[in-house]
Amino acid sequence: MRKFRRAAGTTAVLAVVALTANACAEQDSAGAGGNSSEIHIGAWLPTTGATASYGVPQKAGADAYFKMINASGGINGRKIRWTVKDNAADPQQTVQIARELVGQDKVVAIVNANGTSQAEAAFPFVLNQSKVPVLNEVGGNESWFEPPRPGLFGTQTLYEDQAAAIAAWTVQDGAKKILVVHSDPAAFVNVAKQVEPVAKKGDPSVEVDRLTVKYQTTDYTPVISKVKAAKTQAVVIILTSPEAAAFLKEAKLQGLSLPMYAYAPVAAESTVSLAKDAAEGLKAVQLVKAPSDSDPAVKEFRTAMAKYEPKQPAGFLALWGWSNAKVFAEIAKTIKGPVTADAINKAYEKATKVDTGVSPVMNFSPSNHLGTRSVQRVVVKDGVWTSEGDFYTPPKRG
Repeated sequence: MRKFRRAAGTTAVLAVVALTANACAEQDSAGAGGNSSEIHIGAWLPTTGATASYGVPQKAGADAYFKMINASGGINGRKIRWTVKDNAADPQQTVQIARELVGQDKVVAIVNANGTSQAEAAFPFVLNQSKVPVLNEVGGNESWFEPPRPGLFGTQTLYEDQAAAIAAWTVQDGAKKILVVHSDPAAFVNVAKQVEPVAKKGDPSVEVDRLTVKYQTTDYTPVISKVKAAKTQAVVIILTSPEAAAFLKEAKLQGLSLPMYAYAPVAAESTVSLAKDAAEGLKAVQLVKAPSDSDPAVKEFRTAMAKYEPKQPAGFLALWGWSNAKVFAEIAKTIKGPVTADAINKAYEKATKVDTGVSPVMNFSPSNHLGTRSVQRVVVKDGVWTSEGDFYTPPKRG
């Protein structure tokens, strides 16, 4: 439990991690050997160690998509070869893996990797020295895209914008007094601070307070007592998934019944499985539609997972991997001629209206390397995360 809690916080919220090093394990999505009939790309993912609960399903979702595409002939006749190496979420291992992927494996891009601090450790070699693009990384922060960096393109709505979306939703629901419960590391604090200005834009009379909780807290008894004493009308949760589950369970135990809202890292299957009926009614924003959604694009995802990755649940994290893989494929389709790093960069800068059907429509340009600021509302109903409405863009922050 303790390891998982550390992992959730690290990966989900711009992490500050130093995890045990593991030997690198390499896996290809489409067999060994690269040639002119393939597009060879790579990624670093934590598929062992404490953060494997994130990396394994993300990999499975992307693998399912690439296998499906390859089975139907690939991209313009070229098969996708996606080489994944396990970094155990360790930044130093990530640097070594980056050198292997770029220097030895000759990948043309890093696609659908995971981890903010891990990627930042590799940027000097990958982006600056080798000029190899890093695409659709799970993680990141505002400094990655303001100003845009050559070769770095993202598909994930920033955590800060997720907080803005929650703030607007809470005010829209009529709350006049909001309490933001958040962990104490700076990354969580930064996200939590985004709630008040957006809430006050929506309703200047709204009161917003923050309650700081020590990271990895296991006893939420005193926390819930403080929430009750605050006499708030709504709670915004900026915690890891296991911490949020513990919070919800204690709230139910103490008879605290308030509208509760959360950002994407809390909108995970693990929150529901850990909190059980205490999670019922929890509202959150997500980067993709709920995996239970009836949309044909989500059905295609579930079908492909059952066919190509039957041992992995078709959950949110797998859908993140699927969506990022599909964005890359849709943009790569537009390249005429050799698929080189330079060609990929140019294709991304021209890519507009990239629609995966499961995530917001992506739009890039030379001055905008972050494809979206939009989110999906999801709510726990009868023990299952369900989509509510369609993707929407939250109010601007600041």
